[in-house]
Amino acid sequence: MSARSAPRRWRPLLVLVALLALVAPLAGCGGSTLGAGTAVGPVPSPELRQFYAQRLDWSRCGRFDCTYLEVPLDYSRPTGRTARLAVLRSRAGQPDRRIGSLVVNPGGPGGSGTELAAGLADQVRNTPLGERFDLVGFDPRGIGSSEPLIKCSTGRERDDDRLYRDTDDAPPPGETAAAAAERTRARDAHYEEETKGDVAKCVDRSGADLLANVGTRDVARDMDVLRSALGDAKLTYLGYSYGTRLGYTYAEAFPGNVRALVLDGALDPNQDPVEESVAQAAAFQRAFEVFAAWCGQQPSCPLGAAAGDPKVATANYRALVLPLLRKPVALRDGRKLAYGDAQTAVIKAMYQRDLWSPLRQGLEELVGGKGEMLMRLADAYYQRSGHGQYSNLQDALQAVRCVDDQASTDPAVALEESRRTLAVAPFEDNGQGPSAARDACAFWPVPPTSRAHQPNVAGLPPVVVVSTTGDPATPYQAGVELAKALRGRLLSVQGNQHGASLSGNQCVDGAVTRYLTDLELPPDGIHCTLDPS
Repeated sequence: MSARSAPRRWRPLLVLVALLALVAPLAGCGGSTLGAGTAVGPVPSPELRQFYAQRLDWSRCGRFDCTYLEVPLDYSRPTGRTARLAVLRSRAGQPDRRIGSLVVNPGGPGGSGTELAAGLADQVRNTPLGERFDLVGFDPRGIGSSEPLIKCSTGRERDDDRLYRDTDDAPPPGETAAAAAERTRARDAHYEEETKGDVAKCVDRSGADLLANVGTRDVARDMDVLRSALGDAKLTYLGYSYGTRLGYTYAEAFPGNVRALVLDGALDPNQDPVEESVAQAAAFQRAFEVFAAWCGQQPSCPLGAAAGDPKVATANYRALVLPLLRKPVALRDGRKLAYGDAQTAVIKAMYQRDLWSPLRQGLEELVGGKGEMLMRLADAYYQRSGHGQYSNLQDALQAVRCVDDQASTDPAVALEESRRTLAVAPFEDNGQGPSAARDACAFWPVPPTSRAHQPNVAGLPPVVVVSTTGDPATPYQAGVELAKALRGRLLSVQGNQHGASLSGNQCVDGAVTRYLTDLELPPDGIHCTLDPS
């Protein structure tokens, strides 16, 4: 693959929950028997009755139950091709007091709900949530262990892209303004040509029919089929990050089927993609500055003792990582740490304060010409195994966002977004200037199925929105706006991480648990504080 410099506009919106259990592959699990269940609640159309009435055929997957849920690939053609969604369940510890199912989603888009449910199971086992709910996670269509799978890149292609994505495009001495403009134009044109090739591979490997039907609109309909197949009259749901979009989309489509929704790390439903991207970049800059101030208080901080000054911290960080554009660092496994992966390692660590110490170690290693820890952080972000295999998180992220959002095909819009991003997030500036290159969605082969809008949901019961002040991926104000839009209760959390529910904070976990179990709303104006240690 030839070298290229690409604008990076999207980051996975995942809540990082420690996975305390290993999930057995779902490929050997049971499926579902159509027409043998008892559908609960209204069925949108008679053609869908067989899906709503399916009986789930549970099998054991390690310590959990697992199965597949069958849904139409295209809801406008319910008698056509179907998809199978992987489902995992941890049963309620006190069946005689069981309320129903608590369905969870980690975000992404592209995150595995089965892995999230497995990871949360031990955390809630001896709590009211674990005792009174079946904890249920599902892999959305095209994602994780579901079938068919969104597939755009091979592991080798992903490795090559990470190495060559960012290269030194420094101007030669004495370059004229006209020559600089032509060099930038050629760079952007090269990027777009490679992007078009990537899109073509995605269509060839995934199929246009799958790509046309992986949006949030369709996953929300799948959730209602799942609710019925689980035997629940109404849905109880905990969604993190992008999972908040899935939650409020479900509420719009099926308000009468909602029992309780907790939406943590919210997306602003009325914010267009460009504004969302720029706001997220600014939030990551703020998170980087908080990390740098913490680092400056540690012995021998690689960003310098004056890292509490944002300009000093940003300048010192860029001086440390920009040489990777010209000379990546060789690693023990034969790979090389390039500039893009160093940036990804920082982004990864901003999601979760527990990763600040590993990041500091990684930057200290880089001072000494080593890159092992930074690559470990970057690999975790991309969900790359030690054997070079990737989850399909990044492929799914692109596919879902391209049908969820209205794409711009105007290079001027791309250029303005790039300029604004560099202005609000200078720690991400690679020195190559703004880019007018359009991203993959400008060349996506299927139309979008939704757009940003203000939800107006009549008859929705009270919901809870959790928003954290120092959240880098979904800025605090987005949660404020979503709570207003849904006329829900806002739970404000002081802290620096992405997602706060069920992370061990008594204030947050207590409020969320009382709401989910007893439908008791948190007090109006409640604030919780995360442990800064």
